[in-house]
Amino acid sequence: MAVTNPSATCDGFSIIILTTLVISSSLFGTSSAQLNATFYSGTCPNASAIVRSTIQQALQSDTRIGASLIRLHFHDCFVNGCDASILLDDSGSIQSEKNAAPNANSARGFSVVDNIKTALESACPGVVSCSDVLALASEASVSLAGGPSWTVLLGRRDSLTANQAGANSSIPSPFESLSNITSKFSAVGLNTNDLVALSGAHTFGRARCGVFSNRLFNFSGSGNPDPTLNTTLLSSLQQICPQNGSGSGITNLDLSTPDAFDNNYFTNLQSNNGLLQSDQELFSTTGSATIAIVTSFASNQTLFFQAFAQSMVNMGNISPLTGSSGEIRLDCKKSDQELFSDTGSPTIAIVTSFASNQTLFFEAFAKSMIKIGNISPLTGTSGEIRQDCKVVNGQSATEAEDIQLQPDSVQEAVSLADM
Repeated sequence: MAVTNPSATCDGFSIIILTTLVISSSLFGTSSAQLNATFYSGTCPNASAIVRSTIQQALQSDTRIGASLIRLHFHDCFVNGCDASILLDDSGSIQSEKNAAPNANSARGFSVVDNIKTALESACPGVVSCSDVLALASEASVSLAGGPSWTVLLGRRDSLTANQAGANSSIPSPFESLSNITSKFSAVGLNTNDLVALSGAHTFGRARCGVFSNRLFNFSGSGNPDPTLNTTLLSSLQQICPQNGSGSGITNLDLSTPDAFDNNYFTNLQSNNGLLQSDQELFSTTGSATIAIVTSFASNQTLFFQAFAQSMVNMGNISPLTGSSGEIRLDCKKSDQELFSDTGSPTIAIVTSFASNQTLFFEAFAKSMIKIGNISPLTGTSGEIRQDCKVVNGQSATEAEDIQLQPDSVQEAVSLADM
């Protein structure tokens, strides 16, 4: 595994064409029984670059988005494996994991995932899975924040359903004891070193009052604050999150470098400046094997980066769907199977007819492609015949590049926090 260390730094889309794209994806999509780094080399060689570019654009208006995206990958992998089930919306047959307690009013970044998927579908339709989008987005988010880069293993496929109950029970909670969290990591094949290394992702991003206010006034029913919370930090947090307040305030997970991926998270723990109970317990639980790991990562950022990269690969290997299992979703929010499974949907009859008659499918596909080609074309004297398809005639390449670099005017709605 290579690990590097960068410096911180229309109506026209008819139901028929949608159905034909689903069938094309199912029949002709690439699959593999094992994850590998070159899975898309022949089918979507620029997948990683497309993901990274979309995140770079999102970061221009939302410095928190990297932390939010990696958290989506974490919360996905801990529930039935890394299968993008967290991205599915509610439907007649699906109870969305987005509404589970660890994710409701908290998980964010879904619109950026949609933007990434749209870009990938434009470049290589029906090829890159939503679960691989989350894996690639996590690596890009970390490296763009100054953290390590690693070789992302690919080839995951997407689930057909979600597991809301599993999300409620399997995702580690910031209120849990270290022993409980260790058990949840162990249940998915991750060890104590993985636990500490992956907790280091809290070196960037934000958290809302609701996930740490239990430490501020009446910790564990004692009538007093958590004794392992630095008193200076305590005073600051009590102002941000007053007793009996709304719990909607947010603060940085890392006090010193909130938007950079570094090892300051671990030095914070050594001075009792861990924000979450689950964070501080890594260093303050007497006799725990996690203390020595925290100490080593605090004194050696390279060691932390290497361990984090390996643990991300380990987590990404949790029960992936491969081969012919699952699907490659066209829309990360909705399983393609719903086109056939939604009771009463007109798509069912279309799918059935195309499945039994390839000639009918080919004829419909050709007609639908003609319909797409007729969507609002410029003809006659309208528009121009470009000499270079990338640049409007009379415009320099530099001017075109400046336009492309402008941030999107439509920003993602901000939810409460990254935790």
